[in-house]
Amino acid sequence: MKGVVLAGGLGSRLKPLTKVTNKHLLPVHNQPMIYYPIQTLINAGIDDIMIVTGGNSAGDFLKLLGNGKDFGLKHVNYTYQEGEGGIADALSLVEHFADDKPICVVLGDNIIEGNIQKAAEDYRKQGAGAKILLKKVPDPQRFGVPELDGDRVLQIEEKPENPKSDFAVIGIYFYDSTVFDIIKTLKPSGRGELEITDVNNHYINQGAMTWNELDGWWTDAGTFESLLHATNLVAETGANNLEIKSANS
Repeated sequence: MKGVVLAGGLGSRLKPLTKVTNKHLLPVHNQPMIYYPIQTLINAGIDDIMIVTGGNSAGDFLKLLGNGKDFGLKHVNYTYQEGEGGIADALSLVEHFADDKPICVVLGDNIIEGNIQKAAEDYRKQGAGAKILLKKVPDPQRFGVPELDGDRVLQIEEKPENPKSDFAVIGIYFYDSTVFDIIKTLKPSGRGELEITDVNNHYINQGAMTWNELDGWWTDAGTFESLLHATNLVAETGANNLEIKSANS
């Protein structure tokens, strides 16, 4: 399985900070935000990783990460997303990298306390289709919300006024190689973006979607409030055993 970190976009909700840098290079406690999703993949046994970045600071990822030796990696791959075409648009850029293999996709501003080892193992056994990770939240109307029937996902609604569960779909996804064919069929949403919820609902309609509930806390870091919340959580409890050594240490 290959890993993908989506770290593009313009980070408009974090301006003026993102006028001078990419959102995913901002600090969360004592590490750059991008470190956390990379470590999430590595903890799941995934060491072939592509970073999808964008904006005017894309070259700074190379300065920061190099070939990934601070993470114990031999190589890190990079590609560039122009503008803000949405998560699915960014994912479409890694088709050649995926090379018909399954992928684990992590949004670059998603930070978790624990790890996704069990979900990754379950998906490897599943062998095809897709898997999403869910977390119970007090305000599901802010997120993509699944309607569940036992182990089955019936549909996902994006930011519903009347959520059909108290789960949120977090920004960690497992897909087989058919995801790229699905993306090619999508139409832009009202926001002008290709939506990852449409991808997930396509798998659901095919009966090819499973889910795991995430252990430990989860947060994104895409607003000032959630960036502060993420920093406080990491400072108080740590995040996915993150122990990155500086190249100069």
